[in-house]
Amino acid sequence: MAKSKTAYFCQSCGYESAKWLGKCPSCNQWNTFVEEIIEKIPPSVPTWKTETSSRKLSKPSKVDEIQSSVERRILTGDKELDRVLGGGLVEGSLVLIGGEPGIGKSTLMLQLALNIKGKKLLYISGEESEQQIKMRAERIKESPSSDCYILTETSTQNIFKQIEILEPEILVVDSIQTLHSAHIDSTPGSVSQVRECTAELLRFAKETGVPVFLIGHITKDGAIAGPKILEHMVDTVLQFEGDRHHIYRILRSIKNRFGAASELGIYEMQGSGLREVSNPSEILLSQRDEELSGIAISAMLEGARPMLIETQALVSSAAYGTPQRSATGFDTKRLNMLLAVLEKRCGFRLSTQDVFLNIAGGIRVEDPAIDLAVLIAIISSQQDIPISSKNCFAAEVGLSGEIRAVNRIEQRIAEADKLGFEAIYISKYNLKGIDQSKYNLEIKAVSKIEEVFEMIFG
Repeated sequence: MAKSKTAYFCQSCGYESAKWLGKCPSCNQWNTFVEEIIEKIPPSVPTWKTETSSRKLSKPSKVDEIQSSVERRILTGDKELDRVLGGGLVEGSLVLIGGEPGIGKSTLMLQLALNIKGKKLLYISGEESEQQIKMRAERIKESPSSDCYILTETSTQNIFKQIEILEPEILVVDSIQTLHSAHIDSTPGSVSQVRECTAELLRFAKETGVPVFLIGHITKDGAIAGPKILEHMVDTVLQFEGDRHHIYRILRSIKNRFGAASELGIYEMQGSGLREVSNPSEILLSQRDEELSGIAISAMLEGARPMLIETQALVSSAAYGTPQRSATGFDTKRLNMLLAVLEKRCGFRLSTQDVFLNIAGGIRVEDPAIDLAVLIAIISSQQDIPISSKNCFAAEVGLSGEIRAVNRIEQRIAEADKLGFEAIYISKYNLKGIDQSKYNLEIKAVSKIEEVFEMIFG
């Protein structure tokens, strides 16, 4: 009879302990330990075939003696996904996609499975029946691809048996929290099950060169459910974001061993699936017939992609004594810092007024180049003076009120020029090396925030 043992796992970070602990010594979270029974299964239980077969032992090699190979990538047919992945799907890579329930993770992966050409793909679902997947496939595409195979199974041992028979070239698992391995005697979704199933799929991907997509659930705090080691094990972590009640979705790269970890892909949710948005400015800039106060346009970067976004501000008298500071899509602490710069360096009294800030389009911005547009929008709302919709801004603001340079300024200028803007305000320290004759718009270089206010508001 197989021996079994009991262990306690932290649901937050996956730390293992022989006894229950009130506080996790790894992540310092309280009351996160749960008991799980781990059963040792005899070797007769099948697992990935290379585990029981004789394998060539690895030997240490000098780094200069290792032969470098060309990194082969598979184009998925989805330009947004390919760019976020760093130029395509790398053979043997393990990609984890997380997001809110109902945001469209399964739709994105099924759309990939139906549209990819020349590759045999196996879509494994532990959450839906074959009929449900068929209904979604017909909604996404009238004539689904014949190279897409559907398997509704949760046992990793049975999955690997079917993989040996089918020999797919791409694997999609929906979702990792529904799988269970016979080597672990605990419920699907537990820390030990998620870790063991991911380890088996990782071993399969690296030894066969078959890329694997894993769909992951998230907790109420927005983190991917399961141990934190799950994100360390995979090659790429993608976050699918957005409001389920709005039509736009954002695919963001959080970790990527084969490309930039700050890329962004934008989709529009339609009845027939997700549509790629190749020009994000079409959703981030609102169309309006008249000039309105409190609106400024900023040229920002997400990864390698330049975008023009709209910053909206509303300043009003505080009705309840204590002024409110609220920001949507922007760091509230940074907003408070910029408001302090306005009060200290420029003399604008905002301590008795409410300030609300919103980034249009539902996107969250961390690029400091948006600082100048935020301040211009705030003063525009307070003074009730509209800003020309043909002006845009790309500069960071320092604590002494200076206009600081930002990186890759020429990409920002080129994007603003392409979209028909007439002027862009940048730091004078960014002006060196720029050939202004290449652009149709006017480049205005400034060094202090007071200069910008004087040029715009008089």
